[in-house]
Formats: sequence, C-alpha cells, structure tokens
Amino acid sequence: MSHPLIKLENVRRYYGEGDTEVRALDGVSLRINPGEFVAIIGQSGSGKSTLMNILGCLDRPTDGAYTVRGEDISKLDADELASLRRETFGFIFQRYNLLASVSASENVEIPAVYAGLGQEERRSKARELLARLGLGERTGHKPGQLSGGQQQRVAVARALVNDAEIILADEPTGALDSGSSAELLTLLEDLHESGRTIILITHDEKVAARAKRVITIQDGRILSDTGDQGGHDEARESYRYSRKGPSPVAQVFEAVKMAFRSLRANLFRTALTLLGVVIGVSAVVAMLAIGQGSQQDVMARFESLGPNLLFARPGAPGQRMRGDAIATLTLQDTEALAELDNIVAAVPSRSSSATLRVGSNDVRAQVEGVSEDWPTAQNRGMKYGTFFTEDDMDRRVGVVVLGTTTAGNLFNDPQSAVGEYVFLGGAPFEVSGILEEKGATGWGQDQDDIALVPITTGMMRLFGQAYLSSITLAVDDTDRITETEEAAHALLMSRHGTEDFQLRNTASFLKSMQEAQSSFSILLGSVASISLLVGGIGVMNIMLVSVSERTREIGVRMATGARRSDIMTQFVVEALVVGGLGGIAGVLFGLGVCFILAESGMTIAVTAMPAVLAFTSALGTGLIFGLLPARKAARLDPVTALASE
Repeated sequence: MSHPLIKLENVRRYYGEGDTEVRALDGVSLRINPGEFVAIIGQSGSGKSTLMNILGCLDRPTDGAYTVRGEDISKLDADELASLRRETFGFIFQRYNLLASVSASENVEIPAVYAGLGQEERRSKARELLARLGLGERTGHKPGQLSGGQQQRVAVARALVNDAEIILADEPTGALDSGSSAELLTLLEDLHESGRTIILITHDEKVAARAKRVITIQDGRILSDTGDQGGHDEARESYRYSRKGPSPVAQVFEAVKMAFRSLRANLFRTALTLLGVVIGVSAVVAMLAIGQGSQQDVMARFESLGPNLLFARPGAPGQRMRGDAIATLTLQDTEALAELDNIVAAVPSRSSSATLRVGSNDVRAQVEGVSEDWPTAQNRGMKYGTFFTEDDMDRRVGVVVLGTTTAGNLFNDPQSAVGEYVFLGGAPFEVSGILEEKGATGWGQDQDDIALVPITTGMMRLFGQAYLSSITLAVDDTDRITETEEAAHALLMSRHGTEDFQLRNTASFLKSMQEAQSSFSILLGSVASISLLVGGIGVMNIMLVSVSERTREIGVRMATGARRSDIMTQFVVEALVVGGLGGIAGVLFGLGVCFILAESGMTIAVTAMPAVLAFTSALGTGLIFGLLPARKAARLDPVTALASE
C-alpha cells in the first residue's frame, strides 16, 4: 500500500550523553498499514517499550521521522499530540493503569471525557462495552474489587470507548493467568477482524504467534520482520474519531467532579488542609467584625457630641494647655461669639476636680462651670429635676446638676437627691437635677461622673479666676460649619490681636478617630490575613503531594487524550475547591465566633463585605497556591508519569 497508517524512517531514541548514552532505538524503519495485526517481540531492554511509546505518541524520537497517516508528529505540540492519541490510539497497559478510586465504568469513560462526549452518552457507551466484555454486572465495582483478568478487560473497554483506530497493547498478558491470557488474545483477534489495527508488544513467542505479522527487535534495531501482511484497506477511515475535546464549561464541570472524588479519597489530609483555610477565613471575618464594631462604638460616642459643634481652646495652635498656665478665653469672648450668624448656643466652660460632700460621704468628681445652654449644645437631657437657668447664672446661685455616677456615689437614691444640698468648695450647693446617663467616652472616661455649676458661680466660689477652659459653639446649619469657624476665628483675632486660641470642629475629631480606627481595622485584618496565607501554603503543599502521589494517574490521563490544559484545569480546580470549601466553612465559623462575642457583650459589626472579602481571598489563595502544583502536573512527561510507582 502506498499510504501506510504508521511510518517510521531511521528513528533513533537516545537517553543520556557521552559515556552514559543509551541507544534505546538505533535506526528503526517500519511501516504498518491500516487493519494489520502486528506483534513486536523482544526481550527486556530490547527497545520494544520505547518503540511503543513513540508509536503511541507518548514520546518523541531523538532523530528520524515518524508519521501517522502522513502527519509528521515532530511538528505537533503537546496538546496536538494529546488530540492525536485521543482520536487514534487506544492503550492497553500491562499493569492495567486503572484509577483505584473510581468505578470500572468511570475508568472506561476517561478518554471519552477528554473527547468531549456528554455524560449520558459516555456512560451508556462504557456500560455497553463492559457488558460486551462480560462485565455488565461489575460496572460499579472499583478495580480493587475485580480480578486481574477483569481489570484487563476494563482496560480494553477504556481503549475502545473512543472507537480507537489503533490498539496499542503493551505486554497485555504479562500479569494474567493462561485462561485470561487466551481470552484477551481472542478479544484482540476479534477487534482485528472488525477492522482495527492491533499493535501487540510482548516478549512471549506464543503470544506473538497469534498476530498476523511478527517484528523482532533487539538492541534497539529490528532483527526480523515477517513482512507486510496487508490489512483492511477499507478500515482506514472506519474508526477515525474526530472531536475537538470538551468545552471550557464541560472541562470545569468534570474537573470539579474529579476534585471532590480526589478530596474524598484522602479525607483526613483534606480535613487538615481545610482547617488551615478555615482558621484563616474565620480570623479575617471575626477580626474585621471586631474592628468595625469598635470603630462604630467609638464613632457613636463621638457623634453623640453632635456633628454641629465648634470648640475654641486657649493657647496658640500647637501649644498644649497645662494647668492654669494659659488664660486667653473669657466670658466676654463667649458673649461676642454668641452674636455670630449661624450660632445657636455659645457655652463657656471651666473645669476642675473637686470634692463633694454629703454628710460624712466625700466623693472626688469633675466639676465644670457652664452656662444654661449646655444641654442644648451637648444634646443632653435631664433624668430628674431641672437644669439651672439664665437667672441662676445672673444671680450666681449655688446650684449644682449631677451626673448619675456622682449622684449614685453621694446618695443612696439619686432621684431623692433633687432638692438636697451638697457641700462643694466648703459652700452648700442645692441639687437642681440629675443628668441622663451618657456612658463612657471612646477613651474610657465616665461622662456621668460630673457635677455642673453655673460658670459665674464657679468663678466666684470655686475656680478663683475669670478665664475659660473652652468655649463650645453649636451651629444651626452644619453645611456652613466651615464658614462659621472662619467667622469665629476672625472675631477672636480682632478681639485678641494675636492667635492665642485654637478652633476645631467635631468633624475634624471624627475624621481623626475614623482614620485611627480604620488603621486599627487594617491591622487586625492584616494579622488575620497571615493566617489565611499560612492556609494557602497548606493548600500548595497538599496539592504538590497530590501531584506526586497521582503521577501515574496523570500519565494515564495524558495517554488517553488529556491535554495540558485539562490537567492544569483539574489541579487548579481542586485547589479552588479546597479554597472554596474552606472559605464557606471559615465564614460560617467566623460568624459563629462573632455571635458568641456579641452575646458576651462585645460590640460586633457583622457586614457582608468582610465575609465576601474573606471568601474571595480564600478562593484567590487556592488559585494562587494551586497554580504551581497544577503547572508541575501539566508539564509531566507522559512516559515518565506512566512509569511512576
């Protein structure tokens, strides 16, 4: 025949260099026509296995030309070779090379997966083939539950599932008893009669005698060839099976199935790997929730001051007030500022620590002199009684308003304190009211441990000098707060002649605290991310171990038509599955931790963003740390992978 199916011309395959060079094949020329039944016989080390690897496009010759149907394989890349193997060759290995973790039917389906057959189509085809081979009742059994002969028949079915044109059988009877060997050889003869090309590699002359043509190989060279026995020319196109391979969606779907199967096969190791990811993700969720809760708590306390406040402090910008050293703000400044447009209230303030006494009970508290507008500016109501009035201010009346903490320290029943007298600075002050509770500030100061007196009374009886610690300005229109601040600055400059004061608004305080709290949240998130990074390294380690353990499986998949992208996708998806499962479990565990902390009284802010961020990070970690093992798996040499133990 002028157009052989397989043609080798002066093919050489050398391993090593120099003194260590091994000539596995040394100038082999060979033609095999469609429909032939050829046996290649030789002793161990003769080069027959190397010849089979080259014939099956698992290996490339060092020199010479090899063509399949006139197509030069030296011009094909790795994926094109995979397609050629998938469409043209069916392999029957001596050691069966079945995947131990899947059933007989699923083993048969492997080449069809990479050929792009739908799930139902390939499943039906696999069961039909197994039934024809006498394994109809064993389709769900795993290889470990089958005898050697049954496993070899599964391997034959796998070789036939894509209607392979060429069957390559490498020592197919080497691990079988005589009865099973005879059955297999009869099966190969039947396949030959149906038009397939059979290439049988063996060292057994009796097995080789069943073929129509026998080629003897020794020391890498063809020693004898009984000659071209023709074959079935009409079979040339009969079993040509051409598909483009699976679509990307089908490829990912199959990879996900294989990933769960692989993870299920090593549950303990998978659990340990997932644990690292779970800890990392849950730490991110919980710590960010704690950080945001803390931020919201602090912000709520600051915002309770009111977003409409301006504060004037004594001392030039950058200068700190220490004790009574700075005296630049006065009651007259307060009165002038109160006349400005957009000012609702101007509240002077002078504070000092003092001792309050009721009977024999002494309490040290913060005493602050303020005006009657203090509740308006501070947005603070009364729990019992009333606040002092403008008339009390004008007459310098000895009245005091107590915080709930101070009142509780002085009186057994704070409500009954209204109308009672407290000695303050050696003088009696009548309790006119009790403030509503405010709680602690963002820095832990108790806002209820306070006593308020009219500023005029305080300057006369307590503080001794007529200057202020601060002036609080409540503005009407917060959109004009900057404009109002500039007007207040100009007024004080005109009154003082120098900038011996400082002006700030609540917004600037809030901004500073928000920046500080954001930094705190970022710090917590960064610490938690380290846990996630460690989990990612665990994913990479487990995937590298998986590649090492499954090297032969990778070789089988490549021999049956898997492209590099198929192998790459499989291991990347496995890493993503680990990351995804760990991410879901970690988010749930982190939310559980947040719930427990919230029940214990801690302020926790659970939002969707940290959970989404943590889960996405887990997926990204799986992807990033899965790429290296996946790349390693995809670049394995099929021959080396198949020879792996």
